Amino acid sequence: MPVVRCLIACMTWCCLATPALAASDEPARVTIATTRDPVDKSYRKMVAGMDRFERLHALAPQATLRFQLLPRLSTTELDGITLRVAGDSVSLPVTVAPDHTFTLPRDARALAQDAALVASRKTSTLTWRAQVRSPGVPAGMRRLGDLRLECQVGVAAGLLSNNSEMFAWLGDLLTDADSICGAPDGNYVFFAERPIFGVTARHGARSTALPFDLLYAGGTQTPESLPYCDCQVLLDRSFYAPLWDKSWPDDTLLAFEYMDDPPTTLLAPGYDTTAAVRARLGPATALQFDTGMQVWRYRYPQAAGKGSDGQPAYAEFVILFGPDGAARKARLTEPL
Repeated sequence: MPVVRCLIACMTWCCLATPALAASDEPARVTIATTRDPVDKSYRKMVAGMDRFERLHALAPQATLRFQLLPRLSTTELDGITLRVAGDSVSLPVTVAPDHTFTLPRDARALAQDAALVASRKTSTLTWRAQVRSPGVPAGMRRLGDLRLECQVGVAAGLLSNNSEMFAWLGDLLTDADSICGAPDGNYVFFAERPIFGVTARHGARSTALPFDLLYAGGTQTPESLPYCDCQVLLDRSFYAPLWDKSWPDDTLLAFEYMDDPPTTLLAPGYDTTAAVRARLGPATALQFDTGMQVWRYRYPQAAGKGSDGQPAYAEFVILFGPDGAARKARLTEPL
């Protein structure tokens, strides 16, 4: 089911209600009069994510941990956002950096009071992620061990959200980090810095392009399911990483080809528009983004017949079209 797949892949426990904070020189006292909304950001869970980072630090020994705020709606304004850890009698301001990342203080009172991390924006406008970065990773690349640790921290910290009461029952099922981060269908979604056209895994002499099914939140989102996904306005930046595949070690690098990069492969004459490609190749799996950009995917059986897992092997021909319908670039890939 696309909506359930999206929920497992992409969502964040956030705050739908922000307690009013008194503006005075006296120490602030915050009273939560009712049981916290089940989608509030739990301080205890965030700290649990920090603890998991320390336990699994070997995945990224030199990395540091921050948490990141991302937009969920096109109207989301992140500049100037404020965060606060709020309990029955504790109120701790959290500094948000200009890049919209932050760290959390450890506070015994906040833990004892089961405090909430609340933001000065509506929960429905925000997406939250863990950010694990090792030094020395080249620009335009991500280290696979960092992403593995991001997923572990994100799940433990409750960075899987549910934006619909209709699916609230899923909340208790989305807490097993090992299952989500260690299975091919775990589908913890990541976001690149810019809209992506392709992602290539590289380690030593081995290099493999990630298949289309690992890009754009799996390429299965519909207008009906997209509002329930953290990728709602970040679909063209979203990707899944092969976290489960131990044949790719932690030092594997994922290299991004962005949509706005110069083209490396051009189409032959007669394949330069959507109309021309459709006429020659027929219908494709097509995604159109809010920017007007489109990606089309064609699949062809490979001559080898089957992959290493015994399943049918396919080559992929992917084309990027601009808002004007003109082809910008293309790539021919093989499955992961």
